[in-house]
Amino acid sequence: MILSIHSSLSRMEPPFFVNCSFGFVPVLGSFTIHHSPFTIHHSLQTVISPFKHPIALSLAFLAVLAFTACQPPKEALPPADGQTYFPVSVGGHELQLQLALTPAEQQKGLMSRDHLAEDHGMLFLFERPDRRGFWMHNTRIPLDIGYFDAGGQLVEVHKLFPYDETPVPSRSQEILIAVETNRGWYAAHGVKPGARIDLDDLRAALARRNHRNAALRP
Repeated sequence: MILSIHSSLSRMEPPFFVNCSFGFVPVLGSFTIHHSPFTIHHSLQTVISPFKHPIALSLAFLAVLAFTACQPPKEALPPADGQTYFPVSVGGHELQLQLALTPAEQQKGLMSRDHLAEDHGMLFLFERPDRRGFWMHNTRIPLDIGYFDAGGQLVEVHKLFPYDETPVPSRSQEILIAVETNRGWYAAHGVKPGARIDLDDLRAALARRNHRNAALRP
């Protein structure tokens, strides 16, 4: 909102109240409130000369306090678990990813699902880099898997075929992260080895799960 100050430097206007969604805040001075981005209309000289115009400075300060008090409280984020999807950028393209962090979540993976929405998938984060391998036991969705190192760099991409229980191992022994997506996602978005996961996105998601991983590199 625009909060315009119309004050006299020689006197104080009677106090009035700014109506907030959760109460009333007393403010001294004469104000006009409009619905627009917050702005205080005052001459630059008045604002930056507190010793010359202390009343005007006080009014400006009170106006800022009133605006701050009128801000609605932030809504608490809902609890996150293994079923929660988080936005994580991979190679500059956003995916909605569930996080498989515990052994039980990693063992289950995407088993027994009939559908995976477009631009959705699952991210597996391990405790330390190693050679990794996945199979498709009881998994009926054609998938691609990307293997990433501890710095979030994509190292390899492999196809995973429904119900195929033949392990698909990584060639590298430096794999910390794996991301499963619908078949063809990596190729369709031009995400090739060398592309990176946004680790800030990933750390924000991990914080929602109250999970830390010391092996992730900055």
